[in-house]
Amino acid sequence: MRSPLSASFLILLTSTTSMVGVMSDWSNAVALAQTNLDAQPTYQVGQVVEVLWEQSWWVARVLRIEGNQYCITYEGWDSAWDECVGSERIRSVADAETLQALGAEAGRLHEQSLEQLNRSEFQAALQSSQRALEIYRQIGNRMGEGIMLSNLGQVYDTMGQYPQALESYQQALSTHRDISNRSGESNALNGIGLVYSSLGQYPQALEFYQQALVINQHLGNRSGEATNLNNIGSVYDNLGQYPRALEYYQQSLTISYDLGDRESEATSLNNFGLLYNNLGQSVRALDYYQQALTINRDLGDRTSEATNLNNIGAVYAALGDYSQALEQFQQVLVIRQEVGDRAQEGTALNNIGFVYQKLNQEAQALEVYQRALAIAREIGNRRGESITLGNIGKLYFSQGQYSQALEAYQQALPIAQETGYRVAEGRILDNLGELLAAQNQLELAIVSLKQSVNVWETIRGELRSLSTEQQQAFTDQVADTYRELAALLLQQDRVLEAQEVLDLLKLQELEDYLHNIERNEQISQGIYLWDAEVQIIEQYQQAIAQGQAIATVANSIEVDSRVAELQRIAREQRVPENLLTKLQDNLRQLDRPAALLYPLILEDRLEVVVVLPNSPPVRHTVAVTQPELETAIRDFRQYLTQRTNRRMAPAQQLYDWLIRPIAADLHQAGVETLLYAADGQLRYIPLAALHDGEQWLVERFTINQITAASLTNFESSREPNLRVLAGAYSDRQLVYEFAIGDRQFAFNGLEFAGSEVEAIASTIPQTTTFLNRDFSRAKVEPQLEDYTVIHLATHAEFVRGVPEESFILFGNGDRLSLRELSGLSLPNVDLVVLSACRTAVSGELGNGEELLGFGYQMQQTGADAAIASLWYVNDGGTQMLMTAFYAALQQGMSEADALRQAQMTLINSDSESASTTQRLTHPYYWAPFILIGNGL
Repeated sequence: MRSPLSASFLILLTSTTSMVGVMSDWSNAVALAQTNLDAQPTYQVGQVVEVLWEQSWWVARVLRIEGNQYCITYEGWDSAWDECVGSERIRSVADAETLQALGAEAGRLHEQSLEQLNRSEFQAALQSSQRALEIYRQIGNRMGEGIMLSNLGQVYDTMGQYPQALESYQQALSTHRDISNRSGESNALNGIGLVYSSLGQYPQALEFYQQALVINQHLGNRSGEATNLNNIGSVYDNLGQYPRALEYYQQSLTISYDLGDRESEATSLNNFGLLYNNLGQSVRALDYYQQALTINRDLGDRTSEATNLNNIGAVYAALGDYSQALEQFQQVLVIRQEVGDRAQEGTALNNIGFVYQKLNQEAQALEVYQRALAIAREIGNRRGESITLGNIGKLYFSQGQYSQALEAYQQALPIAQETGYRVAEGRILDNLGELLAAQNQLELAIVSLKQSVNVWETIRGELRSLSTEQQQAFTDQVADTYRELAALLLQQDRVLEAQEVLDLLKLQELEDYLHNIERNEQISQGIYLWDAEVQIIEQYQQAIAQGQAIATVANSIEVDSRVAELQRIAREQRVPENLLTKLQDNLRQLDRPAALLYPLILEDRLEVVVVLPNSPPVRHTVAVTQPELETAIRDFRQYLTQRTNRRMAPAQQLYDWLIRPIAADLHQAGVETLLYAADGQLRYIPLAALHDGEQWLVERFTINQITAASLTNFESSREPNLRVLAGAYSDRQLVYEFAIGDRQFAFNGLEFAGSEVEAIASTIPQTTTFLNRDFSRAKVEPQLEDYTVIHLATHAEFVRGVPEESFILFGNGDRLSLRELSGLSLPNVDLVVLSACRTAVSGELGNGEELLGFGYQMQQTGADAAIASLWYVNDGGTQMLMTAFYAALQQGMSEADALRQAQMTLINSDSESASTTQRLTHPYYWAPFILIGNGL
């Protein structure tokens, strides 16, 4: 297409960003070009003429000089990128034609690389991209150079070669900045963000996504803005910050609606589905996936359709509806084959194999796994190869074919290590440990499981959180690794090593729940390894590097001697001195004889571990299965919460399992205080209310719960002068109704909350009270640092699910979620009291992660300790207990001792409340309150 500028000029212009509307915009572009040319009457051949019009660079090049006339032409859209920017001096029409031919070839290679990438032909795509980049550099086309560098980054990212991807995107960013190409700069920034997101380095990803967002907003590129908003939302989604993720997804969806961009709309809807799936709201997740699926089918976008179907299948698989999951995954497979996406075809086959395993169709599972393995090897997808080999090994293990399983793991492990795929490495090491344990090679199993645990700890230490999909796939198995390792260590009486693992298990459970846990200095080195274990690991690594069979190494003289040394360590009850010293030093810091109590719930037994201040740790095995224990826990809670029930059998049964086996050890050590790190559903019951047949446990011990020893600051810095901020929601006429997720809530004021805080104020002179509507976040939160005790007499619900669904309700209707709790700054606060909490609201018990999370979040605020109730006592009993508690605090008692004193006051009380059926001696009244943190 040509159009005269004047008698002297001939020009052809195009846009580097879009061809939409070129014809209608032509006269405007020509007018601006004319102004540009008039401003510089002399040109050289090859000089670029650029015009910025409506956020697009319109580009032409001077190709021919005829006397005093200039012919400015453009060769066509197919080589648009070739002609955007350059400084080549063309001295003849022949040179121009050569330049045109090279540019066209680079453009062809670019398109070819994209097609190859879509077909998962990674090496071919890499070669095409590299050749196109060479040509662009040869002809001095900086724009094309920047674009191909970004393209290379995309290829490397898809291949999982993240360092190379990052380098390519960073070079692209520098190139686009050199030529002031803001659109290209935004694309490169977005690419860098994608790499960091793939690595799980979400703070860095967020930084680059936000830079890209600013540029697109400045350019008015609404479509790019929507993409950036979606990417930012995905970061917050992966970090578990679901409200912020929801906010960004909604902004992106709104832009998509405004633009009528159905493709972007479908992306946002799919992301909503991922978010609600993370929140455990499967029905809502399926609804959003179905909406996205409908749009992508309307658009004929088969690739996105397959993604939606895959997500739907994953939901059904998680729900245990494997027939539905299989149907979805088989549809995915058909589409992946149809579009030629070989890598995703392999993923679909792996998913189908997983479902076949769940359906006990093992022959079919092995067949599709073998097909997936062949594809991964054919296209050079090393990560896919590692995953598939791991799946094959797991299948063989389930069939008892240990030699075949071992062979598969041996092939998978070096690939995972070579490619830096830490999640797969940790999983394979865990599976290998499981296999060795099944073969009764316990020492070698422990070594493998320790390696697996150290991999997970490294992932957390580097802030390389698992992606959403990986969390769904590996969360349960990660926690199981810690449990299995602790169980094997205890089986060999390696108690202190087991206690270290139990601490790390608490951290892993917190990570699974909160997604914000970092290792502290105390555990930054990972789990302890004996020299013999280090040498075994070296032997295995050397064998793998040399292609030797692992089974051969396991039976070698060198490994046998190291195993014998580990057996001697177990027999002689040797302990890692540094671990024992740290724990016992912490216990000795306290002003009383104390012990650490760590129960571990296993499928077939209960292990009870006790660390004492001046003697080696001990453990006892209790022959009770997990279902039996959990039944007793439910019975105990029922007894505790039904105040008319006087049957004490559940309290005595749990005492017999948890305390009686260690009672002699505690007595001999003169222990007066128990530091208790509860496990699983034991978090839902108060240890104080166990009964030995003669007295409650609280009558014998002060009880202080902790999240984990490694997370607890045992130094006391208590402020002697009590200053209390007390808030209460007591107005029965104030009603607040709302929904969180699938749960509906309705609250009105607590009848005795007002008199409760008034009683505190009468006991502690320096008390400031906030009632009802004045009890708001805006009024309370700015003042929290000024007090040593924060007392909140209001509704608080700790529910199963995610941190956003547990909350504290303020008197004006404000809510503070468990997620938001750690954002408070309470460095001067000794104690936070929530006197009207409820747990297990639906009646179903989870694993108590919400209570563990509450304890950790309170520690993150800087507060020393927190008191919360496991159930709500709505009659005056709480007021009486709290009055006694604050009176004891005023006398100088520690928080833990004051709570015990208050509980003893009710236990020893013969008085009756207003109703003759309500005796305050029943644990319903005094037992719900637990103290978490350091209240000593």
